[in-house]
Amino acid sequence: MHPKTRQILEIFEEINKIPRCSKHEERLALWLQEWAGTSGFEAKTDSVNNVLIKVPATSGYENSPVFVLQGHMDMVCEKSKGSSHDFSRDPIRCVYDGDWLRGDGTSIGADNGIALAIGLVLAEAGKKGEIGHPPLELLFTVDEETGLTGANGLEKGFFEGRILLNLDSEDEGVFIVGCAGGKNTRVTLPVDWELFDYGKKGGFGLFRLSVEGLEGGHSGVEIHRQRANGIQLLARLLAGLREKIGAENLRLVFLSGGSVHNAIPNRAEAFIALNRSKGWQAEDFVSGFLQTLREEYAKSDPEIVLDLKEVENRILFETSEGKVTRKEVPSDRVFSAGTEERLLGLLLGFPHGVYRLSDRIPGLVETSNNLAIVRTGETGINILSSQRSSVMSRLVEISGKVEAVAKLAGARVEHEAGYPAWEPDLESVLLSKCRQVYLWTFEKEPEIEVVHAGLECGVIGSKCESMEMISLGPTIKEPHSPAERIFIPSIEKVWIFLENLLKSYR
Repeated sequence: MHPKTRQILEIFEEINKIPRCSKHEERLALWLQEWAGTSGFEAKTDSVNNVLIKVPATSGYENSPVFVLQGHMDMVCEKSKGSSHDFSRDPIRCVYDGDWLRGDGTSIGADNGIALAIGLVLAEAGKKGEIGHPPLELLFTVDEETGLTGANGLEKGFFEGRILLNLDSEDEGVFIVGCAGGKNTRVTLPVDWELFDYGKKGGFGLFRLSVEGLEGGHSGVEIHRQRANGIQLLARLLAGLREKIGAENLRLVFLSGGSVHNAIPNRAEAFIALNRSKGWQAEDFVSGFLQTLREEYAKSDPEIVLDLKEVENRILFETSEGKVTRKEVPSDRVFSAGTEERLLGLLLGFPHGVYRLSDRIPGLVETSNNLAIVRTGETGINILSSQRSSVMSRLVEISGKVEAVAKLAGARVEHEAGYPAWEPDLESVLLSKCRQVYLWTFEKEPEIEVVHAGLECGVIGSKCESMEMISLGPTIKEPHSPAERIFIPSIEKVWIFLENLLKSYR
């Protein structure tokens, strides 16, 4: 293992000892400032708690342009079923598995903690005289995963550089030069409740119906893989089950699914009041539907699990944006028949997946939507949808479709501000230099891509004139899921490339 790879991983493990789910990066921001002070570097924060560490040029590079090395502090906090990990307090455990580093039943936060580790090791190496580099600004932003809040909150003049290396890409040897814009939409379907007495109804019990074992994954990076959406599978299952045994024998009590806006929901669950006399028919239908789904998703989601069982415990725990909430399932009420019809119709008709491929770049997803989260509240059922497009007019179009479907069901709609697309500049001096250095270093051409995921470059570029940007990083698989892992040898290649690139600006 390259000695710098080892140092990067050591710092990454230190970072992973600090809880840093989106919107909870305070402790990590303080740790970074303390690290800078101990290392002799100037550091500052802005009004939203972005951190900037200024690293002076090494000897001979004083007149070189300032480079901004940028990543984000937060991570998507996802864990496997049965994991007792508490993201608000427990360190992320790193597990070395051959050439891969993964979490112990959790996402590992390589997206984007590895960027922070690389930046800190670069700063240390320059100070020790191990490498030469221009003036550096290490820009670490907050809350990237839930809406690019940190990038949106950057104040004019917070950093100086106009050459930006975003270290938030996930395929070594690929340079990203453009990305999609995005917008989240919050849909609220009013819920009407009916009183329900299990005893008087005779033969009814409370059952939990769940969809689990799905692959999930990043809703930008992996939306083209057509993986199953747990929320929509649950809606299909409920609709089919109601038709099979009769709507009067199944009443909806509670529905929940998904965890963050940019992850394809890998599970969903409903609590239902079910007539026990129809139990065997219900179990038979669920079993048959499971086989149907395993045939439909044999390649993308081979481990689908459907489960129907009677329960006594009415407590469940929901995770949203890294925060765990304890909920109690109502014991004396169910959704009205009208609410059930509107909800299932809305979920079944809701846009999800690839909407349009690019006309200009073969194979690129231009526009998509992710039906991300559904939650049952006291007065409404709350749904979060995440739209993306590299063409801003198409982003308006898909957002309009989401709104139209929601309003047909009688729901209220609120669109968030969103973030702009990053349009590629294939003639930029930075891109030309990066291609030359990569070819010279590894004797092969890098791949140049535009991605469907949202990157902070779009926001930063919209705020700063004449900003040259490129995004790169080591290889990370299955981000935003418990299967997230980083390919260790790719860290060395990123390090060597960065060292040679910075050296070339003398």
